[in-house]
Amino acid sequence: MARFCPEQVAAARAGDEAALAGAIAHMTPAIRRGASVCAGPGLEYEDAVQEGIIALLRAIQTYDPSRAAFEPYAAACIRHAQFSARRAAQRKKHGPLLGSLPLDEETGETSPGPEELAIQSERYDDWMRRLDAQLSPFEREVLGLFLDGMGCARIAATLSRPVKAVENALSRARRKLRAG
Repeated sequence: MARFCPEQVAAARAGDEAALAGAIAHMTPAIRRGASVCAGPGLEYEDAVQEGIIALLRAIQTYDPSRAAFEPYAAACIRHAQFSARRAAQRKKHGPLLGSLPLDEETGETSPGPEELAIQSERYDDWMRRLDAQLSPFEREVLGLFLDGMGCARIAATLSRPVKAVENALSRARRKLRAG
């Protein structure tokens, strides 16, 4: 592969998009090699490639032709940036992230965020206030036991009340809650 000359680096630094694209294309094998070595827990291959590209752009801006040839300088910048990203990703402070499980994108299931949890909590509180305001203590007790999975006969036995009283209380509670 042809060497990338200092004039091309100067053109890329000046904003010539063709020269910049040429530099990226020229250094892509080095970027990919470094990314495959550095990829691992906490640093995915694509992230390591991005780190390499960012390092290449920085190398173009800081390159001094009087000190070294461009390719070895850029390769060293890329390698150092990718290894730094790998070391940063492996620090213990990232442990909770490394041990976490990704969201299941296929089913679209996600756990609710803080905002959704707050909204659900407010809805629950509103529902409970509504129950307290509209239902008698007996109706609330019957409804609670019914929602826990008890049948009318078992609720009646638990509360020492007639089955018909339990059925009527449940019916009144349903009617009140539907009417809103």
